[in-house]
Amino acid sequence: MNRHAVAAIYRFEMARFRRTVWQSLATPVITTSLYFVVFGAAIGARMGDLDGVPYGAFIVPGLIMLALLTESLSNASFGIYLPKFTGTIFELLSAPVSAFELVLAYVGAAATKSIVLGLVILATANLFVPVSIAHPLWMVLFLVLTATTFCLFGFILGIWADGFDQLQFVPMLIITPLTFLGGAFYSIDMLPGAWRTFSLFNPIVYLISGFRWSFYGTEDVPVGVSLAVTAAFFLLFLGIVAWIFKTGYRLKN
Repeated sequence: MNRHAVAAIYRFEMARFRRTVWQSLATPVITTSLYFVVFGAAIGARMGDLDGVPYGAFIVPGLIMLALLTESLSNASFGIYLPKFTGTIFELLSAPVSAFELVLAYVGAAATKSIVLGLVILATANLFVPVSIAHPLWMVLFLVLTATTFCLFGFILGIWADGFDQLQFVPMLIITPLTFLGGAFYSIDMLPGAWRTFSLFNPIVYLISGFRWSFYGTEDVPVGVSLAVTAAFFLLFLGIVAWIFKTGYRLKN
């Protein structure tokens, strides 16, 4: 493995993160704080506990997932799209760096940013509500696996996109609505039977349910199913990335 190349790309991406720390870190934290003010304080004060968990604490895993999914997509897609946009992608393709090393560097850097953001939001949540983590190792596993999975998705999106508007299309018009409808602010067990069945076709439900279980031991679907769905998405996106490099799909556009 060309460790120097992987390290160089990784450091470059992390340096870009530090240069835009306000946009990359502070803005999502402020947005999350506003969610706590509106949902946790204003609405949560009028709601009872959900599965024995105060409402303000109940929404913490959903808020972390909301930020994690959107930021993972954005970080990874911009990371690979910018070389395409500026033309420096040819330097990467001609360098003695394998496809695996490129993916490892770009996705690794994007996942690092997303995990840091998730941990910062978790720390911010503790300023508003008491948060307990019943299964810390499982929490870390779901956090890392979800961040890596959607960074792979973002990497694919960055290769597919022809413009900056397309980079925003999937996070804003697909992932964010699915997250809101996936139990980020409620338990799908509260829904009528037909709507609960419909919600089970939303893949984000499984991600949020598994992540919330690691905090409070409560779940909308069995945690084994949540983990299996997350792992299946990881393998799917990894396979698509492998196919892209094998065929050269849009890498030179």
